[in-house]
Amino acid sequence: MPAIVSTNVQQYQSCIDMCNQCMQACEECLTSCLNEPDVQARMDCIQVLRDCAEICSISSRYMSRNSTYAKQICGVCAMICEACAQECATFKDDHCQKCADVCRQCAAECRQMAS
Repeated sequence: MPAIVSTNVQQYQSCIDMCNQCMQACEECLTSCLNEPDVQARMDCIQVLRDCAEICSISSRYMSRNSTYAKQICGVCAMICEACAQECATFKDDHCQKCADVCRQCAAECRQMAS
């Protein structure tokens, strides 16, 4: 069954999809980081992963309901995604590198949406 997408929300669909993908990547990375032997060294990363997953979820919901504030939220999302990408990039394991890549893509998509 195809998703029901209003014509007003279609303009956001690419960004909604990217935010959902980023939220998932951050949640998966966070879980993996919690199981790493150097978990104490990852506390800043874990915090920004939580923030990034949450703002991506919020951004997706605001765009899905065609909120007046969707563009502003996307601007904040871009900033947090970029911070998350930078933090994850400092760790060389696969899950952090994958997450950093997805966060960079989401930041770019959200910056475009916010403009």
